[in-house]
Amino acid sequence: MVNGEDLQPAAVQDLLDQIVARTVAATGAHAGAFFLLEPGGEVLVLDATLGMPTGFVSLLRRIRVSAVTEGPLAEAILQRHLVWVGSGEEFAGRYPHLALTFPFLGAVAATPIVAGSRVWGAMLLVFSQKSPALDARARGRFTTAARCVAVLLQDAAEAGHCVQPGLTARLLPPTPAHPSSPAHPQAAADFIAALPEGACRLDVRGRITFADRTAADLLGVSLPHLLGARVWEAVPWLAPAPYRLRYQVALASQLPTSYTVKQPRTGRELLLQFYPDRTGVSLRISVPAGAAHSRDELALGTGAAPGPADLDSHYHIMQLSGGLAAAASVDEVVEQVAGHLSVALHAHGFVLLVAEAGRVRVVGRHGVSPELVDLFDHAPLTSDLPLPGLTAGAPSWGLTQGVPSFFADPDELRAAYPESASIDDGMSAWAWLPLMAFGQYFGVCVVGYQQPRSFSLQERATLTAVSALISQALDRARQYDANRQLAEGLQAGLLPRTLPAMHGLDVAARYLPASHGMEVGGDFYDLIRLSDTEAAAVIADVQGHGVGAAGLMGELRTAVHAYAVASATSGEVLARTNHLFNELDPGLLASCLYAHIDPVRHSAQLATAGHCPPLLRHPDLHTDILAAPPGPLLGVDPAAEYPTADIPLSPGTLLLLYTDGLIETPGTDPETALTDLAAVLSKATGPLDDIVDTLLAHAQPSGDRADDTALLLLKVY
Repeated sequence: MVNGEDLQPAAVQDLLDQIVARTVAATGAHAGAFFLLEPGGEVLVLDATLGMPTGFVSLLRRIRVSAVTEGPLAEAILQRHLVWVGSGEEFAGRYPHLALTFPFLGAVAATPIVAGSRVWGAMLLVFSQKSPALDARARGRFTTAARCVAVLLQDAAEAGHCVQPGLTARLLPPTPAHPSSPAHPQAAADFIAALPEGACRLDVRGRITFADRTAADLLGVSLPHLLGARVWEAVPWLAPAPYRLRYQVALASQLPTSYTVKQPRTGRELLLQFYPDRTGVSLRISVPAGAAHSRDELALGTGAAPGPADLDSHYHIMQLSGGLAAAASVDEVVEQVAGHLSVALHAHGFVLLVAEAGRVRVVGRHGVSPELVDLFDHAPLTSDLPLPGLTAGAPSWGLTQGVPSFFADPDELRAAYPESASIDDGMSAWAWLPLMAFGQYFGVCVVGYQQPRSFSLQERATLTAVSALISQALDRARQYDANRQLAEGLQAGLLPRTLPAMHGLDVAARYLPASHGMEVGGDFYDLIRLSDTEAAAVIADVQGHGVGAAGLMGELRTAVHAYAVASATSGEVLARTNHLFNELDPGLLASCLYAHIDPVRHSAQLATAGHCPPLLRHPDLHTDILAAPPGPLLGVDPAAEYPTADIPLSPGTLLLLYTDGLIETPGTDPETALTDLAAVLSKATGPLDDIVDTLLAHAQPSGDRADDTALLLLKVY
C-alpha cells in the first residue's frame, strides 16, 4: 500500500512514469507506453510513452479493444495475458490491418493491467526487428511492473484519486544510452570536426541536440539556427511529411535508413543517413559518392526520399484493404488484387494458388505467362512443383510454420528449390506468401518482380500484412461461393424444369438471382396443371437469402402444389398453405400470388398474400395494375383468410406475375417503377420470351440486380 499523500494525482503520475521508464530499461526494449482503459472497456487511451516518435503518438492515442485481431494491446486486454509478437513479419500476419499503418514495427510485448476483476489498462513494449525472444526474466519484470501499476491505480481509486488520462499523452525523457565521459569532450569535438560529413543528433521529438558546422554548411543554415530546433523547422525544405517519415520510421523500428535529397539553394544532392537508438537518432549528412550500401547496413532501405510514388502506393494499399473487406466472391477478391497489388507493392505479377480436392488450383493471376498457369493449375499436390506449404514433397521453406519466403534473384530460388530452374515466368524476384485461415494453410500467393530485388524488412512486413488480408478475404469468398453454389443448385432443383403445355394458354418465365453481394433468395414461380382445361399460376417470394430461404421455398412450392390439385379455391389454397407455413415456424415470412386460370371460360380467380399486384394487358394493349383484395403475408396469422377476385381473360390478354426484384431498385419509388413497367408492357411486341426480355431490360438496364427476380407471363388465346 502507498500512503495517502503519495496518492495525489501528480504523485501517482510520477510513479507511473518511473515504472514505465524502468521497465523499458530492464527488459531491453527501446520504447514503451502505458494505456488507461476508458469506462465501458472498449477504448484504450495512451497516457504516457517513452521512446516513441511524436508523429506516431497521435496514431496510438485511442485504440479499440473489441477484437483480438485489432492488435496486441486488444488481445492482451481481451485474453487477460501477456502477448509476445517476435518479429515484424509475425506482427503483419497476426494483425494485418494494423501492420499496414506500422509496417516498420519489430517485436512487441503487451500485458494487461489487472487488479482483481477490474482491467485498468495495458502496457506496451517495443523492441528492435532483430530482438531475441522475450526470456523468462524479462517477462517476469514486465508482468511485475504491470501488477505494480494495477495496485497503484487501485489504491489511488480507493483513496478518491482515480487516475484519468490527460488531454495529451506525456512524452517521457529517455534514459541516456551512452553516458558521456567528461574527460574527453574536446577530443570528441575534434574528431567530429575532422570528418568530411556533417553530424546531427535528434532527440525523440526531433529536436537537434547537437550539430557540427559541416552539417550546417551542407544544409545551408547557420549553426545557432539548428540547435534546439526540430530539423524540419530549422530547414524548411525538409518540412514535407515524407521527409519527417524517414526519421520517425527509423526511431520506431530502431533500424538505420537513408535517402538522397537535393539541396534547393546549391542544387547539390545530399545523402541523409539515420542511425537510431532509444534516445533519438544520429543523422549523418554527406555528398553521395555513388557507393552502394549493403542490405545489412541500412536495413530499412535506401533511395530517394519518399514522394508521390510512395503516397500512391500507400493509397492503393488502403484501397486494396477496403476492397478486400467488401469483396463477396472469389472473382471479386481476384479483381481487387489485380487492380491494386501491382501499384501497391510495385509488383509485376501474382498468382493465387489454393489446394482443392488433392490438386492445386489457380484461382487468380495477373501478369504471368499462360505456360506457368498451365504448369500449376490442376497439378496433383503430390507433384514436385515448387509449392511450399501445399505439395507433399515440397522442401521446408518455413511456410508450413507460417513464415513467408523471399527470393531476391533466380539464384536464391534455385538454391532453395532446384526444380524451379525449369520454370520461366519472366520474373527475377519472388515473394512466396502463405494463405492461412483458422490455423490451416490453404494456399500460396506468389508475387513476382521482373528485376532482382532486395526485400527490406519494411517491404516484407507490408507483403506479409497484405497476404494476411488476402487470406481472410479469399477464405470468406470461397465459403460464400460454396454456399451460393449450394443454394443455386438447391433452387434450380426446386424450380420447374419445364412448364406444362396448356390448351389456350402460352407461358414464358424467368428467374434471375441477384448480381452480387447477396446470397440466392427464395423467389419462385410455377404453373400447375389442374385439369385438361385449367391451370394454376403461382409466384412467391420467401423472405431472406441463402440455403435456408431456398429450402423453405421448396417446402412452400410443394404445399401450394398439393393444395392446388385438391380442387380448392384460390383463397383456400393460400389459407391452407399459410396454416402449414405457420406450423413449420421457419422464422421467416413469404408473399404469394395464386391465380386459378380457366382459358376455356376466359376467366381467372386471384388471391394474394401480400404480394406485388399483377399486371393485366388487354387485347387493345391497355394495361391495368390489378388491385386484388389484400391478404396478410404467409407466416403472420395461422387463421388468416384470403379473399378472392375474379377477372375476365379475353383472347389476346396478357397476365404478368412477378416478384419485387423487377420493380425495386435503390433510389426509385416502387409505385413509379410499377407504373413505368405497365407502360413498357403496353408497348412490348413479339413472342412472350421477347416481351419478358424487354421487361427485364427496362427494369435492369445495366444488367445488375439488387435482388432476385422471378416473373411469369401468360397469354390467353
